[in-house]
Amino acid sequence: MQVLGIYTLANDVVYDQLVALLNSIEANVSPDIPVCVIPYDNQLDKVKLELESRANVTLFDNWESLQRWEDFAHQVWAAHPRAKANKLWRPRWYGGHLQRKFAAFDGSFDKFVFYDADSLAMKPLDPIFDKLKDYDFVFDDWEHHKPTSVAALNIESIESSGLYQEATIRPKLHCGSFFASKKGLFGPAELARLKEQLLVQREVAWINKHGWWDETFLFNYMTLRSERPLFNFTLSSNWQDRTGNCADADAFVNIDNVLYNERGLKPIHRLHYMNYGSRDFERLCQGEDVDIRYKDVFLHYRFMKEPGQKPIELKPTQALANPKRSVQDIFGTIKRKIS
Repeated sequence: MQVLGIYTLANDVVYDQLVALLNSIEANVSPDIPVCVIPYDNQLDKVKLELESRANVTLFDNWESLQRWEDFAHQVWAAHPRAKANKLWRPRWYGGHLQRKFAAFDGSFDKFVFYDADSLAMKPLDPIFDKLKDYDFVFDDWEHHKPTSVAALNIESIESSGLYQEATIRPKLHCGSFFASKKGLFGPAELARLKEQLLVQREVAWINKHGWWDETFLFNYMTLRSERPLFNFTLSSNWQDRTGNCADADAFVNIDNVLYNERGLKPIHRLHYMNYGSRDFERLCQGEDVDIRYKDVFLHYRFMKEPGQKPIELKPTQALANPKRSVQDIFGTIKRKIS
């Protein structure tokens, strides 16, 4: 019997988001499906305490796997043309550990779905697990619509190799915030082959320069070169499958704290709070009226098991009374949008 499960990547910094995600999984996916939290780093005191109260949630403890993925990503980024061209400039995610999410391929679940911690689960995963009967990767995002200049992969460079054309590449572009796959993919032998192609054959140039040190861009290279079957719900022939998922960009209808695509009331797989910082959610949970779309939905799930701790009334943001922080918040928002 195959074991189905869910992974996420978290630490104490995203504690509020992690609790909301776990509660949304329990409410909208299944109270019994096993969940494994991959540690982003060693800041895990609050996470470990939370997991003690959840019988079906565990902490990923294969440190050899985590180190394998850290080493792989760091070697790739060190060889990237962007790293050599400008040693002074570093992207905001430089030195981070987002590549640890790929340890999901080494975990205990035969088939799994990965959620970024800044997400809320909105419906059961049966349709996704069904797709894994025919595909090795399942996604639900619109990355394939991005302009060539900001796509995850350098399409021009790849085309010049003669191996792929844009018509083949573009439908395979995807995000890394939500995906389904299978245990055992990208084992040591395959990772060694990919590293040889990236470093020796210089295919590292296939990763678009503006995404240097971005684990999603590396993931796009990995899935393309693995040449395994891939399915994206946003490219489905069934119009019911094609929905939005971003809190800061898409319009949804809230029905009993479950969100549906505004057009056609199509159910969505998850709500992704990309472009909002963990500090924004911390302030929100403390009762501050932070500018986060669908904040009421987040608060519902964050305090689903602790309704007495949910803020009764949100107070005006403290930034209005703190000019210095107000300016910092503005510039922080601008930086996130540019990135």
